[in-house]
Amino acid sequence: MPKRRNVPSYRPDIYSTEAILDPYPHYARLRELGPVVWLSKQRVYALPRYAECKAALRDDKTFVSGRGVALNPFTNRGSRGTTLTSDGDEHNKRRKLVAHRLTPKALRTMSDAVASQAEQIVDAAVAKRTVDGVRDLATALPLAIVPDLVGWPRDGRDHLIEWAGATFDALGPLNKVSIRAIPATLQMLRFSRRVVRERSVLDGSMGHDVMAAVDAGTLDKSEVPPLMIDYLAPSLDTTISAIASALHLFAAHPDQWQAVRADPSLIPNAVNEVLRIESPLRAFSRSTTRDVEFAGTTIPKGARILVIYASANRDALEWTDPDTFDIHRDATGQLGFGYGTHGCAGQGLARMETQAILTALAERVETIRGTAEPIWAVNNVIHQFERLPLELIPAGEEKS
Repeated sequence: MPKRRNVPSYRPDIYSTEAILDPYPHYARLRELGPVVWLSKQRVYALPRYAECKAALRDDKTFVSGRGVALNPFTNRGSRGTTLTSDGDEHNKRRKLVAHRLTPKALRTMSDAVASQAEQIVDAAVAKRTVDGVRDLATALPLAIVPDLVGWPRDGRDHLIEWAGATFDALGPLNKVSIRAIPATLQMLRFSRRVVRERSVLDGSMGHDVMAAVDAGTLDKSEVPPLMIDYLAPSLDTTISAIASALHLFAAHPDQWQAVRADPSLIPNAVNEVLRIESPLRAFSRSTTRDVEFAGTTIPKGARILVIYASANRDALEWTDPDTFDIHRDATGQLGFGYGTHGCAGQGLARMETQAILTALAERVETIRGTAEPIWAVNNVIHQFERLPLELIPAGEEKS
């Protein structure tokens, strides 16, 4: 797809390892160039500003997901049939299969169990005192909750974190990171096919609902394996990212942590601010169904568009002092979990889990202190830590 002449170009590769580890200078330069920017490396139109990202996500008739949301044709072809890569009635049918499990009412029935699990995880972490925030806190709660909810068999969970990360890597461009992820994505797909073939999903789970739809003739059996992955992978990695980023930000901003401890009612908005400033999802693509006038640019039919959530969430045209972490700002408009028809279906659960961890920590921990430089994971789409060394100083203990 050739670019239009009046569109500014950006030549650096925003999917290089350097840009994955430190994306924000690239996003700032993209926003400076304009509301629509041509990425020379990927040959796509990028939307780096908030207003245009939100407008594109709202217009799901023009900017569609059914042709895939990845930046490579292989993943786009292979991921057909999922909620993420469908539109209109097809998308609604798939989403409704599990929507009843993710409503606020349904989630309220889980809240006590999630809070209890979070308290156990935090108690164990405080007892250790020196922890890896990713392994000991951020990963522990989603792994305890999500696989059971989705119905993933208990004998197939050893590689879930690796497999989930690989599914996001595969949604980037065809680079060394996505190619390296191929074996893990195939392993997850093979295992999910085995689950469907053996009908080994847990009773009473999302997977059970999906299999019931197959039995009722409203869903083809071939659609179930990608749908299982579609439900599981995002529900793990986005939440892990949010919890770990919250820990890192509160360690770096002790005044903000003390504000939360003094007033736990700030926690829901603090989660929004975490999602804004360290968005779990970097970007997904869409494709256009028609020539569209957009922010002064004519984007042609069939073009691929990159909606950069993480850049939009730091747009100075939308946010005052956008690079500053401030849990008192109104961050409800953040796009960290997407927006519109394709907004993350499991975001209510992700918020519940993140809030539960922070609530338990606020009751027990005076100070969250970084003990070494954290290590960011190299992933095309998910923005998260690989390791996050922390010390948890218990409440009531004399500060050193």
